Amino acid sequence: MSSYLAPLDEMNFLLNQVFSIQNSYEKIGDFSEFDEELYKAILEEAGKFAQNVLFPINRSGDEEGCQFDNGLVKTPQGFKEAYQEFCLTGWPSTSGDPEYGGQGLPKAIHVLVEEIMYSANTSFYLYSSLTNGAYQAIHAHGSDELKSLYLPPMLEGRWSGAMGLTESHAGSDLGIIKTKAIESEPGKYKISGTKIFITGGEQDMVENIVHLVLAKLPDAPEGPKGISLFLVPKIKVNADGSLGETNNVSCGSIEHKMGIKGSATCVMNFDEAEGYLIGEVNKGLFAMFTMMNLERLSIGIQGIGLAETSYQLSKSYALERTQGRNSQGQAAKIIEHTDIRRMLLSQRSYTEPSRALALFMGMQVDIQYHHPDQGERQKASQLMALLTPIAKAFFTDKGYEACNHGVQVLGGHGYIREWGLEQLVRDAKIAQIYEGTNGIQAQDLLVRKVCLDKQGLLSNLYQIIEEELKNDTRCSQAEVLNSALSQSLHDFKDTTEWLKDNFVQRGYEIQGCAVDYLHAAGHIICGWLWLKMLNNLNENVSDEFVDRKKLAAEFFTHQCFPLVKVFCEQIKSGYQSTSNARNDLI
Repeated sequence: MSSYLAPLDEMNFLLNQVFSIQNSYEKIGDFSEFDEELYKAILEEAGKFAQNVLFPINRSGDEEGCQFDNGLVKTPQGFKEAYQEFCLTGWPSTSGDPEYGGQGLPKAIHVLVEEIMYSANTSFYLYSSLTNGAYQAIHAHGSDELKSLYLPPMLEGRWSGAMGLTESHAGSDLGIIKTKAIESEPGKYKISGTKIFITGGEQDMVENIVHLVLAKLPDAPEGPKGISLFLVPKIKVNADGSLGETNNVSCGSIEHKMGIKGSATCVMNFDEAEGYLIGEVNKGLFAMFTMMNLERLSIGIQGIGLAETSYQLSKSYALERTQGRNSQGQAAKIIEHTDIRRMLLSQRSYTEPSRALALFMGMQVDIQYHHPDQGERQKASQLMALLTPIAKAFFTDKGYEACNHGVQVLGGHGYIREWGLEQLVRDAKIAQIYEGTNGIQAQDLLVRKVCLDKQGLLSNLYQIIEEELKNDTRCSQAEVLNSALSQSLHDFKDTTEWLKDNFVQRGYEIQGCAVDYLHAAGHIICGWLWLKMLNNLNENVSDEFVDRKKLAAEFFTHQCFPLVKVFCEQIKSGYQSTSNARNDLI
């Protein structure tokens, strides 16, 4: 089986030529000590760690899975040792606040590191991803005492984080959760209830696990407005930061899953466990969404990472496998067959602009939290609100599609375990489901971010795309794409206004088109970023790199971009057959 190699040339091209990160951050003092050479070195080290430590235990971790015995979870062989090295080399702290032991690197660099880690071993990296999300929520909403006590060991990697939202009867309807919180003394609460599908809720790689748990106080209002957020450690923490006695937190079982088998998915029981309020009473969802939205971006990046690995493995196979004859009657490598080329280019045509969008969003997070200008911070916050559901759903839909293409390229060898493609499909599937299913993301985009939007969230995105359309094109591929993007953006705007006009009278029916609308938006954004990449090709990249970019962009323009028109036509055709039919006829 081929190995994984981090796409460092792609990442450095985005950082330095496409987004000019050094110039973009010149007004952000927190990043003034960092430069392009440091970023390059960090990505190189991440690539080495992923290739040499994580990828070799990916398949074995899938085959062994996690083991559950009397409340304890054992991770697959090699995970503990890899995690120790992961911590020793500083990966848990990359974008953490230096006040608590973090390295203070930009989120833009962290999203690229995330992709590398997800590509090599998704199950392994999920533990760290959830820890990072919990860290962000505590950092944003926790008291100074909680932050000083919990954040340093989380950034060291000695303690991990977990997110306790889902309950068996509630699913995505968090307003009907049953987990209760009772104040036992000022500042302390007793948390009781059961949560399911908790990634990393129990595991054997860390000293302590910090659970962020949604619960309701006895006098809380009904529905989502009555939810509060609590920090509940597996092991209680003394005032000096040392570990105390065991808290009443236990793992009831772990799930037996389709994929991500090296990641423990737990049923967690809280039996009057000691917890501490994060944020304000009854404002738990507001605090938790700090974690959830960053996790949604992270899970989107999981889709990109798996798509990249699928592309690498399937291309490697296509370059080696001989099958049939070429036009000269000679034995042909299967990469010479046009249908194989179609699938390989399809993987690239979505993965590369998705990576660009993830980096762009990482930069928006940096601007949102570090830029000195309030107007810039507000603009970045609005862009993130709009782009988060698109990124989560579009990245993971296209990631799953890319992994299926990879299996198809290998044919029968893709369906068996040897080459690892079937594992990628299984690992990619969950990304379309957790952190809010992709259908829910589409509803969020259509209803909240577009039809009910009072801030004009789309206007900022329109402005950015239209500015790119005004730039001089540098090649014929860019000229053609510029024209196609201009027309597609016009169609998308027209469809958006149609949706807004019809939403009040036909809201429930129109919601049936939400996934189509999200995918139309995803294609528009990919078109913008392909154009931006083509317009920034210069002498700093090789001729081969330029030719590869032009080929994939041309494929996207002619084979993928026309779908925008199809989506817009489907949206306007209405979904009465979906919304009005009797249930028994569906």
